[in-house]
Amino acid sequence: MSAMDVAFRFLGPDEGTVLTRAIEAAYGQTYDVRWVYDPDEVSARIGAGTYVACVAETPAEGLLCHIGMSLAAAGDAVAHSGQAVTLPTARGHHLFTRTKRYLMDWARERGLAGMYSEATAAHPYSQKANIELGAHETGFLLGWIPATVTNDAADGRRGRQSAALFYTKLNDGHERRVFPPERHREIVEQTIELCELRGTVADPPPGCELPERTELRVEVDEDHNLALLTVKAPGADLEQVVGAERHHLFHRRCLDAIYLDLPLEVPATALLADHLERLGVSYAGVFPNSTTDGDVLRMQSLHQVRVKADDIAVASDHGRELLEYVLADLPQA
Repeated sequence: MSAMDVAFRFLGPDEGTVLTRAIEAAYGQTYDVRWVYDPDEVSARIGAGTYVACVAETPAEGLLCHIGMSLAAAGDAVAHSGQAVTLPTARGHHLFTRTKRYLMDWARERGLAGMYSEATAAHPYSQKANIELGAHETGFLLGWIPATVTNDAADGRRGRQSAALFYTKLNDGHERRVFPPERHREIVEQTIELCELRGTVADPPPGCELPERTELRVEVDEDHNLALLTVKAPGADLEQVVGAERHHLFHRRCLDAIYLDLPLEVPATALLADHLERLGVSYAGVFPNSTTDGDVLRMQSLHQVRVKADDIAVASDHGRELLEYVLADLPQA
């Protein structure tokens, strides 16, 4: 099929309704990022420079594809790509890859180091498109997508679905040392090398002293029924603190999953992360997190959520190898 003749552009601060209508056309009211349904919020983010909305359109049919890019703050070096929508009339014309390439070129020219994204693992299509654009898998978030999210490419699957983490390098990042725990050192090193994250795996310095207390931030995502625990400073009490939060979030808040981010540029992560295995916390991948000023070791723990390898689509040999590692690290029932 020949490429559809479209024009690419970026939405202005007064066009929040354009994204909201596109999301509603593709997902109804099931999309799991709720702010996209508020045109004023979309417009505010565009105006603040924390959201960039790239669209492909024609004069006759209007918007046909949208891809967004979020920044924790205007001017950040690493962005999050999401809110990808291709309307049914435009499918088969590779508009996702064409629109995202236009957005990537724009971001590259402005000096961004890279772009990360989560791609559904219910089907391989968006994963294949990311790989075509030069992205590589950095992990798998098991049970990340709520069962309430529906779209016509998921083959009617039920229950929570998983997501593949991707990173696309745009420019050279900063040189730094990273300190993964010994058990995950090889897979972290492989991921950093493949994605060209400019990190050098290192051992903690001799006599490395641990802070007495862990500095932890907890964010509960009600729409996803999960929580993200961001450790800014791992302390000697890390296992105790994470264990208490995990128990509270699973048994009092009745969440389905928690994801734990540990700063890779802090030597204490190498000394403490392995102890979390006793809590049922397992490897998810490597992930950028602006709250910790660098990449993190992302770990995960599921509560009464069943994950089967057959339900997770993978689009590359590297992805299959990484998924096998993630599944093998799950606690044994």
